This record gives sequence, structure tokens and C-alpha cells, in this order.
Amino acid sequence: MTFCRLIGRKAKIYRFKAKCKTFRILAFITENKYNISMKTKQKAIIFINEGVFKPLIFGVMLFIAGISAAQETSQAVYLRRFQNGTYLYNSSRWNESAAEFRRAQEISNNISDWSQALYWVILSELAFSDYGSAIRDMDELERTAPVSTFTRDMAYHRGRVYYNQGYFDDALLYFRRYIDSVQGTNPEISDRIAAAYFWMGECLFSMMQYDDALRFYTWVVDKYPESPKKEISSYRIDLIRQKKIEAELLALLQWSHEESLRTSEDYQRKIRSYEQALNSYQRRIAELSLGTGQNVDIQQTDDFSMYGQISSDDTWQSLYNRLLERAKQLNKELDILINEYIKGGSM
Repeated sequence: MTFCRLIGRKAKIYRFKAKCKTFRILAFITENKYNISMKTKQKAIIFINEGVFKPLIFGVMLFIAGISAAQETSQAVYLRRFQNGTYLYNSSRWNESAAEFRRAQEISNNISDWSQALYWVILSELAFSDYGSAIRDMDELERTAPVSTFTRDMAYHRGRVYYNQGYFDDALLYFRRYIDSVQGTNPEISDRIAAAYFWMGECLFSMMQYDDALRFYTWVVDKYPESPKKEISSYRIDLIRQKKIEAELLALLQWSHEESLRTSEDYQRKIRSYEQALNSYQRRIAELSLGTGQNVDIQQTDDFSMYGQISSDDTWQSLYNRLLERAKQLNKELDILINEYIKGGSM
């Protein structure tokens, strides 16, 4: 319906009212909040009956009809823009939905419509990660409509922005501020509070404070069983428990590795000791077999201290045989030790 047709229809209505009784006209005047005394009303009746005010009244009525038609047209455009924005938002076309909501905001007639349109502009900007524009619009909404119900949720959305930007401490503060600022038990508020607790857990999880995060996830599962965040919170709880087991196993593996290194070092020291002793015995045996060790003071050699004092009845041949047996024994012990070391390293 065009603007002219609307004006014409309104004009016809007011023409009809002008033909009615005088008190109907007076009722119209009082409805528009004019303070008219009884005496003035009586004078008005006389002038109206004489037709003095009829052109003026008709002009005023026509002007009011035009304003009313213009307002209706503006509201219709607002609703159409807003509905288009909602459709685009639900279709994940967030850039386009932000533009439609912005147009609805610009032609809004009252603060409620303006706040609603700007709120959805912010949601659209958050959806396509335009965090800078979202923060600016949040500031404008809080400054222009501080008591609006849409402004109340800004603390939650700021927390989401700071979380996505990696400012986990700031995000925790805003989520806590939102939880403290809302009250109510209706499902929408309860779900949003549960979501705020969940995102606080996510902040702590990202900061690797798993024990603290576990408390928030558990709170969501226990206190808000109908929340959409219950399932993901349960998953996070299982993941944290798994991480704890992994951490314990990693610590055990590290300890085992350190013990293995210490054992390996002990084995290596023992092997070097055996090798040195064996080489010493082999050297002595070679000296005895060549007859060059007869003038050697055996008691001054630590490797042979285990044999004690050598009597004069001992011959060099018997000493040679004893050293040879000891060398063979050391060789066997060395082989066993090496095999144990190899088996221990492969475990």
C-alpha cells in the first residue's frame, strides 16, 4: 500500500469523525492530552457549530494521518529488514545478515528496536570473527542503552571475544561478571549461565590448569544436566582424566629411563673394571710364559693381592696356572655381564 493511499484512508476516517457530534470532537481533543476547561468546551461547541474550526481541524487531522502512515511504513520496513537479517543469520550468511540488521538499526523508531537490531549486528560480527567491530558496537550499545536487556548479555559476549583472542584472564573476569549479573531459572538464562561456566573451564584448560578446569566442567554436568554444554563438558572431564594418566605414565617412564641410565653406567663401570683386570692378568701371564716376570715384586701389584703372600714353595709354573685359571674365569664373568647389559638395554 502506497503512502498516498494510507493518507487518503486516514483522511476519510477523520472526515467522518468531523461530521459526528460535537462531543466526539472534544473527545478527540482530550485524547491528544489538551487541557480544556468546561467553559472553553462550551465556546468550542459554538465555534464548531458555526463552522469556524472545521478547516483547521481537518488540516490537523490530515497532518496526523500523514505522520501515522509514515510511522507505519517505517516500522514495516524495519520488520522486513530484521526478518531478512534473521533468515540470513540462520543460513550462516553472517556478513549479509550484519548488513541487514545494520539497516534495520538505522531506521528504527525507538530505543528498543535500535538495541535489538544492534544486538544482532554484534552476534553476526562475532559469527564471522570481526571482533574489533563487535567490541566497538558493544561499547555503543552499553553507552546508549545501559539498562536494556540486550546490554546485559554483553559481558558474556566480551568474554567469548577475549577467549578467542587468547586473553584468558580477561575472559574469566567477564564470564564471572556475567554470572553474577543475571538471575532467573528460565531455560534460556540457565543455558547461558551453564555456557559461561563451560567457557571458564575452557579458559583454564587452555592455560593447562586442568584441576581448576575440571571443577567447572563437573559443575556444568551436575548442576545443569539439560544444558547443551553438558555433553562437551563430559568429554572434557574424560580428556582431563586421560591427560592425568598420561602425565603419570610419562613421569614413570622418565623415572625408568633415569634408572636405566644409572644401571647402564654401573654396568659400564663393571665391564671396564673386568676388562682392566683381565688385561692385567693376560699381561702377567705373558710375562711369566716368557720368563720375564721372575724379578717382579708380585706383592706390590693390587691385581694379585687376592692371592695373599706367596710362599717360597710356590713355583712360577703354579702361579702361571693359577693366573691362567683366573683369567678364564674373568673372561666368562665379563661375557655374562655383557649379555646382561645387552638384555637390560633392549627391555
